[in-house]
Amino acid sequence: MREAAFVKQNKDKWAVFENALSNKTKIAPDVLSDLYIEITDHLSYAKTFYGGSNTEFYLNSLASQAHQKIYRTKREPKNRIVEFWKTEFPTMFYYHHRELLIAFLVFSFFVVVGAFSSANEGDFVRSILGDGYVNMTLENIEKGDPMAVYKEMGEFNMFLGITINNIRVALLAFAYGIFLGLGTLIIMLQNGIMLGSFQYFFYDKGLLWESVRTIWIHGTIEISVIIIAGCAGLVLANGMLFPGTYTRLESFKRGVKNGLKIMISTVPFFIIAGFLEGFVTRHTEMPDTLAILIIGGSLALIIFYYIIYPRQIHKKLNHEG
Repeated sequence: MREAAFVKQNKDKWAVFENALSNKTKIAPDVLSDLYIEITDHLSYAKTFYGGSNTEFYLNSLASQAHQKIYRTKREPKNRIVEFWKTEFPTMFYYHHRELLIAFLVFSFFVVVGAFSSANEGDFVRSILGDGYVNMTLENIEKGDPMAVYKEMGEFNMFLGITINNIRVALLAFAYGIFLGLGTLIIMLQNGIMLGSFQYFFYDKGLLWESVRTIWIHGTIEISVIIIAGCAGLVLANGMLFPGTYTRLESFKRGVKNGLKIMISTVPFFIIAGFLEGFVTRHTEMPDTLAILIIGGSLALIIFYYIIYPRQIHKKLNHEG
């Protein structure tokens, strides 16, 4: 890699680190420690390929300043959990928006594939959703309550079962990233095609709006966080495939670590989605306005925390605004 490209690729991280060292900004000790390890890796790379350059001297200066500060101040803060969601995670996740976009585009593509296939192949919906579910839903439609499936189980049991199942699917999407990302893409494929088939089924029965206003009360967060779990799987895969300036083992460990942080961030959202599905979605009689408010609020929460807030934190740490 040319020196100019190396500097351009990493200068934002160096600026964050330098500002933290000079006390212009405050970041969590663990984040500072992670950046320190990254800086020392970059220094080793610069010594190897750009020996005697200004880049090497700059990074050496940063590393020297940081050593005592890191090991003098690193300790577990009392509000470690709050600090993770407030600063540590969004600071890290900013650098993985590309993987998030890829996961979203892949999932969306397979949603379209599912809907298109359902529209052009008569038995496709049954092959994806199963005869049992389709027949039960057709019976509920005849009875005038197409969303009755959400009322058949007790609230708490449904909340618990759905939450555990969603977390299981998300963990698979992450863990299958170990297969060079192909396993993660297969999970995205399965869930995307299922969603597209599901929505087309109700569209074909003239119940698209009824399904949207009901299902997406919980589905907005549920589907969004499954996509985020797919992002975690791609982060893991990228750590294996594209080590950059790190050794492949170090890059892999970073991919695992950052992927796990992404997964941890999703747990509260899966709990919220499970709660909504178990206790709220069943109330199909609620006004459209309330349903739209819940769906819109859920979408805004996801977009803010995973897209807008990391950008705000990044700009703040770089004094860009």
